[in-house]
Amino acid sequence: MSMLDLTPHEALPEELLMFRESVRRFVEKELIPLEHKLDSTGLLDDATAQQVRERAKAAGLWLLDVPEEIGGQGLSLLPLTVFWEEVGRSTVASWVRDHGLFGPMVGPILMGLNETQRKEYLYPVVEGRKRFCFAQTEPDAGSDPSAMRTRAVKTDTGYRLNGVKRFITRAAKADFALVMAVTDPEKGARGGISCFIVDMKAQGVTLASSEKTLMGDSPCEIALQDVDVPFDNLVGVEGKGFALAQGYINHGRIRQGAHSIGAAERCLNLTAEYASQRKTFGEPLSERQGVQWMLADGFTEVYASRLMVYDAARKVEAGVDAKLETFMIKTFAVEMGFRVLDTCMQLHGGMGLTQDTPIERFWRDLRSYRITEGPTEVLRTTLARQILKNFA
Repeated sequence: MSMLDLTPHEALPEELLMFRESVRRFVEKELIPLEHKLDSTGLLDDATAQQVRERAKAAGLWLLDVPEEIGGQGLSLLPLTVFWEEVGRSTVASWVRDHGLFGPMVGPILMGLNETQRKEYLYPVVEGRKRFCFAQTEPDAGSDPSAMRTRAVKTDTGYRLNGVKRFITRAAKADFALVMAVTDPEKGARGGISCFIVDMKAQGVTLASSEKTLMGDSPCEIALQDVDVPFDNLVGVEGKGFALAQGYINHGRIRQGAHSIGAAERCLNLTAEYASQRKTFGEPLSERQGVQWMLADGFTEVYASRLMVYDAARKVEAGVDAKLETFMIKTFAVEMGFRVLDTCMQLHGGMGLTQDTPIERFWRDLRSYRITEGPTEVLRTTLARQILKNFA
């Protein structure tokens, strides 16, 4: 397949351009050829997935976000963003389903555990002996954390948790959950939410239900009824849980933006090639001005989104508050990804609706990004309010 690459070299140092090329080779050789083997849930069978993991280890693409002192690569956010973009070019490595093809996901909250907690929870996750899930969303508190109802009340030995968490990815296979709960209702999201490590086998923890999504995964509902959690399982400082969650979600928004770029670019290349070959009414689709403009706009938006995502990643690396930038990634780059995928599906006509191309699976996955890690409508409103504060 021909490919148009619009990554400006000035946007990345030479070593990251080389890293990007090595990841791209891995994706083209090891992942894209396996796309036809995905089952109805978008997963590889266990044996094939394990083969990919072994090849990822051999290629040096294992535990990229884990510090070197505990066996990982220790990559910072910009190279991780480059990696996410490249693996986003294949439906095999979709983070919607999290195959763990490049090692267990760790995330900023687990990295913030103290040493005692790390020995019991972080290190086993890195070694593949334990799995975890992140539990914040509730039936009545998805995008509005101030409406969170799960309560954590102090007892003589720790905290007692009561509440329900909904749409929790990986909960069915998790050994423990990172649970957000209200410790001070008066403060709410501004200092009244804390994070707790909750054993999924603890008394009072129940997987209430699961709901299959259009992406193929089945997130669960977790019911917490009088669940006793020791003081030692409080993550960080009481009341600072929402700040921890925002760090986790901000990384997720950058990752979603990078995935959107990778998926959109791959599908645009497939579509440009298809339009050059497909003839209607005696001439190729590529000769139609309407089609030409669709492709031109798509490649332009991918280029703009890439610069935006790289800039946000650099700011986070430098310790700059890039919350507004991550909002912009959601409202521009993520929406761009789905819009471009929808255009590619339209230009493929009936073929775009089949599973003979990866477009329909990309389309389903990227549709979810407009909701997860914060719906774009909510973030657009919050972004506008933050901007207007500067002019009040």
